[in-house]
Amino acid sequence: MIAERSAALRSAARKAPSDARIPACPDWTVPDLLAYVGGIQRFWAAAVAAGPATRPPSDGQVPDRTPTGEVLEWSAQSTAALLASLRAAGADSPCWTWWADSGNASTAGAVARHHVQEVAVHVRDVQDATGVPEPLPSGLAMDAVDEFLHIGFGSMDGWPHSPARVALVADEGRSWTLILDATGASAVRSAAGEGRPEADATVSAPASDLLLALYRRAPWDGGTLRVTGDAALVRQLVVWPPVD
Repeated sequence: MIAERSAALRSAARKAPSDARIPACPDWTVPDLLAYVGGIQRFWAAAVAAGPATRPPSDGQVPDRTPTGEVLEWSAQSTAALLASLRAAGADSPCWTWWADSGNASTAGAVARHHVQEVAVHVRDVQDATGVPEPLPSGLAMDAVDEFLHIGFGSMDGWPHSPARVALVADEGRSWTLILDATGASAVRSAAGEGRPEADATVSAPASDLLLALYRRAPWDGGTLRVTGDAALVRQLVVWPPVD
């Protein structure tokens, strides 16, 4: 999936004017975003290759992190470097991750899963710049929402408001209940047809739109997202986690 989404990123970039701005990151042009994603891929390649570690790779351990030559070719080489590192390590190989303290796995497989989410959202960013955005593939989006809730929210410090619960319901059937309290956030996953914990607010939408809203690429107060219950709580949740 990393290879497929990275290829989709470059395909979208070829259709965009080189000076097109990224709506979600207005300081960036399309080549800037390609450089960012390629740099992230080379960083993760170095982190996976280093094996177990308590610190991220230093700049000297991440070769050619900025583009040299033609950016699309450099981007393809960046993807190839990450895929080679992941294959050489194997999914269960431990490595440094920024979410290690969350209790979730810090392995090459976890890095691969997380980066699929990263690059998929940035594909959508480039599509936005060309004016032809497409929904994220449904299966990818559902897994990415799950990963975002467990890793992104799971790595946050204590919830700064009154304890609460927010349910996120994908139209495809899966749902999650985010439990927010002084210890932070934890997510309870529910499959289609299963009951789920009571919630103070519920947000329903296709999984692609739920993920884009979590990344602040789509509004929470309109479009395909339907909010029931405590709308003020949802607004608090929207601005809590930092995102790129």
